[in-house]
Amino acid sequence: MAKAKTIKIKQIGSPIRRPESQKKILVGLGLGKMHRVVEVQDTPEVRGAIAKLPHMVEVVD
Repeated sequence: MAKAKTIKIKQIGSPIRRPESQKKILVGLGLGKMHRVVEVQDTPEVRGAIAKLPHMVEVVD
């Protein structure tokens, strides 16, 4: 069976003074501290979460 495709996400923005909904999205992605990098499966749900936080996260090659 093929391996699931994954992407690496890095947090570049602080959750301080952000709406609670944005903080929850960060936690859902496995982030929460500056410059943390996580590897998650590349799904439409994850891509949607990244699209809601373009000022706080970036996709790392």
